[in-house]
Amino acid sequence: MTASSVPAAGNSRSQDRVSVVIPNYNYARTLQLCLASLAAQTLPPHEVIVSDDASTDNSVEVALRAGCRVLRADRNEGVSAARNRGAAAASGDIIFFLDSDQALSPDSLENAVALLSEDPGLGCVHGIIAAEPLVDDGPVEWYRTLHAHYWRLKGVGPTPTAYFAAAALPRRVFEEVGPFDRALRDSEDVEYSERLSARYGIRLTDRIVAAHDEEHRLGRMLREQFRRAQYLLPFAAAHRRRPGALRANSELGVAAALFTAATVPLAAFHPALLLLPLVGTAAFAAADPGLLRFVRRKRGARFLPLFVGLHLLVNVQIALGAATGWARARLDRDFGRGAHGRRPRAEGMGSGV
Repeated sequence: MTASSVPAAGNSRSQDRVSVVIPNYNYARTLQLCLASLAAQTLPPHEVIVSDDASTDNSVEVALRAGCRVLRADRNEGVSAARNRGAAAASGDIIFFLDSDQALSPDSLENAVALLSEDPGLGCVHGIIAAEPLVDDGPVEWYRTLHAHYWRLKGVGPTPTAYFAAAALPRRVFEEVGPFDRALRDSEDVEYSERLSARYGIRLTDRIVAAHDEEHRLGRMLREQFRRAQYLLPFAAAHRRRPGALRANSELGVAAALFTAATVPLAAFHPALLLLPLVGTAAFAAADPGLLRFVRRKRGARFLPLFVGLHLLVNVQIALGAATGWARARLDRDFGRGAHGRRPRAEGMGSGV
């Protein structure tokens, strides 16, 4: 078996049959790395299904060369539909959803099977992001990677929310809970988790680790944060704070970032007013000192000012996006509702963004 090929169906033990389902749309560059990581697993997958969502690059050719089963969509329908197609075609006892811009550590599949076997009440295990990016495209990508690793690692344990970029669940559980909501292209993880957690436990584990190719362009990254954040405040009224709720950003940090951005223009009226954004920046940095210590340990003190600046910009986008979403929800009662007729609850300010 070469590093670029995946095992043929039936190579794993029958009681541990894992069907890996990879939704993909125009990620040929990282799909090859994703598939290579599956070829290196200590527990080979029973099958690898690439559910291609009408890609226009050479993703399908990459998957076929690696020996995967490929499902091709006629038109782009979103990640929920792609996951559903793959799950419907899977024949394994366990379905492992893996995004095509992620590569697993070698023992991830074996650990997922072990964790699910140890606890029959567990409906899903999902993994953390590695501290190093899958592809090093510069400082913005390092910012996103370090932040994602930090908050997920801090949340390891039982949680009401699963993120399905690298997650395993028994096939019987998926069939019982039902498919992903095709009407949702954002927050589909949270909506699905609400249905799942009503019946089974969910665990975030550091025994499943995925290196992720994060967005490395500043403008696109900020627009993405703004878009995703629009779902936060409209869902807050329905949100019940539950033990283990994952929190990517704190309310204090978001508020301090917005205060800082709002007070910067005041310095034009009097130099003394520059003190206000400086105080805001200090409060923002103090909102999560553990994060700053972690970043300094991983990338050194010279990277820290850039990290804080990028993190502040992201939190401003979260605040503006959340406010925009609140206004949209007031004007449109159906904003953010999926096919199940309810809005997913936000798991704390900035969850998953």
